[in-house]
Amino acid sequence: MNYPSHRINVPRSARYHLLGDRRGAEELWLVLHGYSQLASSFLKWFEPVARPGRLIVAPEGLSRAYFDESGARRVGASWMTREDREAEIEDYVRYLDALTDELMGSIPPLPRIQVHGFSQGAATAARWVAYGRYSVVKLVLWGGTVPPDIDLERLRSHLRDGKVVVAAGDRDQFVTAEQVRNEQARLLGLNLNLEVRPFTGGHVVDRSTLVAIS
Repeated sequence: MNYPSHRINVPRSARYHLLGDRRGAEELWLVLHGYSQLASSFLKWFEPVARPGRLIVAPEGLSRAYFDESGARRVGASWMTREDREAEIEDYVRYLDALTDELMGSIPPLPRIQVHGFSQGAATAARWVAYGRYSVVKLVLWGGTVPPDIDLERLRSHLRDGKVVVAAGDRDQFVTAEQVRNEQARLLGLNLNLEVRPFTGGHVVDRSTLVAIS
């Protein structure tokens, strides 16, 4: 039996972590973690590119759960699942807009925005750039690609003549070299400014590639 579905909007809190000083920030980086990660541990991957004038912000996904790893239980977060996915996408787009509103209001003059997303966070980052309120100068997708259901014209309109960077390791078990080639052909066919950054490694944010991109 199918029961009717209803919806209610509720206030809730969301957690984020900062690396850098809001005062005098010329760049605002939003860095979005992957499935089952927490924002605090993910932010450590960006310590090599911290510098004066750059505020790096790691928001945490709104859904937390216990994950089994090497016989132990740990807590991680995710951005969405396939259940009620459209509503979850709308929720995190509003969340990231609201967070950016708060951050931009405390950093005069307005900084340049750069977005990095890893794995599941790569899809989240691309959707937010396409459907959120802010324009960005660079979208970096680590171990992930632009979701096929995104309106690429909207994505391009929010890139402010910036670029999309796809960075994937040659041993990435989730993103193959063929997928990267297909993504390159798809995005270049729409005149998106695309840069592909292969590196030696697996499903990670590679330190040397990150430093080169920054």
